[in-house]
Amino acid sequence: MVKGTKAEAIIKIIHKIPLKQRTKVMEVTLGMAANMGLIVKKSFPNASLVIDCFHVQKLALDALQEIRIKHSWDAIGAENDAIEYARNENCKVQC
Repeated sequence: MVKGTKAEAIIKIIHKIPLKQRTKVMEVTLGMAANMGLIVKKSFPNASLVIDCFHVQKLALDALQEIRIKHSWDAIGAENDAIEYARNENCKVQC
């Protein structure tokens, strides 16, 4: 087991595995930390990097949440503007 996440320390340990074996690795699934990509690129020359589903879903859901919140605030602002307009025009508001 490797303690820590420093790329150079991890690469040093992985490079104890003979290159012949490391070139057999074709795919590595990892999180989105930049240092993990560096480790894979330097250690497994034939491997494709695949971001795990959790991180892809999290990015998409975070973006969706940001859009949802913006639209909610826009709707609240529009409703407040309509109420203010009705008050200024002495309109009756029906619910």
